[in-house]
Amino acid sequence: MSKLTKNQKAVSEKIEQGKFYSLEEAAALVKDITTVKFDASVDMDVRLGVDPRKANQMVRGVVSLPNGTGKVVRVLALCTSDKEEEAKAAGADYVGLDEYIEKIKGGWTDVDTIITMPSVMGKLGALGRVLGPRGLMPNPKSGTVTNEIGQAVKEVKQGKIDFKVDKFGIVHASIGKVSFTPEQITENAKEFISTILKLKPQALKGTYVKSIYLSSTMSPGLKIDTKTVDEL
Repeated sequence: MSKLTKNQKAVSEKIEQGKFYSLEEAAALVKDITTVKFDASVDMDVRLGVDPRKANQMVRGVVSLPNGTGKVVRVLALCTSDKEEEAKAAGADYVGLDEYIEKIKGGWTDVDTIITMPSVMGKLGALGRVLGPRGLMPNPKSGTVTNEIGQAVKEVKQGKIDFKVDKFGIVHASIGKVSFTPEQITENAKEFISTILKLKPQALKGTYVKSIYLSSTMSPGLKIDTKTVDEL
């Protein structure tokens, strides 16, 4: 068995084995057990009792975190010329259409989110092989295909994220940074969880939320008491 480093030992001493934490307790402790020298992301993993293989048990949605994600989100707005100024004013990093479609065909994907309009989605069909595997293909369900280009850009910049249950029944998302206050982390966590709760499939029988973990980059996961989120 390998020996724990000095940092790992210090961290393990701060975590009560077998304890289930409240969101407030975990939000404060996750800052204390993070030892990396950069501003680590705070991540949340929610294991659901759904079968993602069944269409009527798929859980997917969007949430606007009240305190943002703490990340700099690079946004590309693929829109017609009459919407370009609106996109730029809202803070889009890249704005255009045909020239960026050609760049993407050449392999360029140096963005975090792509927002486009229903009228130009036809042009994006050929980009599926490039954008699909990277999770960049715009989707009406996530609000990235809309005629309200400016509003969509603004929401993404302010902390709107989309999430989807994976094949193991787990929803994962980064909900902030370690530099956030415990109160900010808690607020974001509650908003994220409450959104998931609202998306409970009607076809589901049995327990919906099986477990919740809060962690930061390279920190151990803190088990959240699911009973403490019932009021959400």
